[in-house]
Amino acid sequence: MPLDIFVALIVFAFVSSITPGPNNLMLLASGVNFGFWRTIPHMLGIGIGFFSLLLGVGLGLGALLETLPMLYVLLKFAGGTYMLYLAWKIATSRLIGESKGGKTRPMKFTEAAAFQWVNPKAWVMAVTGVATYASQENYTGSVLLVSVIYSIVNLPSVSSWAGFGTLLRNWLSDSVRLKWFNIVMALLLVVSLWPMLT
Repeated sequence: MPLDIFVALIVFAFVSSITPGPNNLMLLASGVNFGFWRTIPHMLGIGIGFFSLLLGVGLGLGALLETLPMLYVLLKFAGGTYMLYLAWKIATSRLIGESKGGKTRPMKFTEAAAFQWVNPKAWVMAVTGVATYASQENYTGSVLLVSVIYSIVNLPSVSSWAGFGTLLRNWLSDSVRLKWFNIVMALLLVVSLWPMLT
């Protein structure tokens, strides 16, 4: 991969990874509610899940979605439904680190990894990244390179959101502030569905 394309890939991966979206909003809320260390499995799940999505798209899933557009509609519906469920869980969380009955917990590694497969922003990033930066000459190798570079850039980018949430924990230890923070985060998560629906 030529150096200018390599640098462009890093910039694209950084910008698309650090901008607000479902993953980053959930990590911000998780950092506030559970702290950085308890959010690490969530962050790692995003990284591994997105890496597998990039490979899947690069090695044929993107073409499958073009061939079967109904599969894409089903994926959008499943992703939107799951995001609404997650928004509800965030909006109703009231205590830092736990909820009534101790039922609230950070997202697990496997849940975060699986979420990438129904996350509309992740799909757009994966399809765009592979279509733009994978070379036709050594396609499989370049898909692997794009996936690795994206993953290296993605993890610290998304982790910064959990870190920022952790910094807000003391200020949000007031239950009224936390309640409104979680409601706003849930509403922003719902609003992030808009690009998928249009």
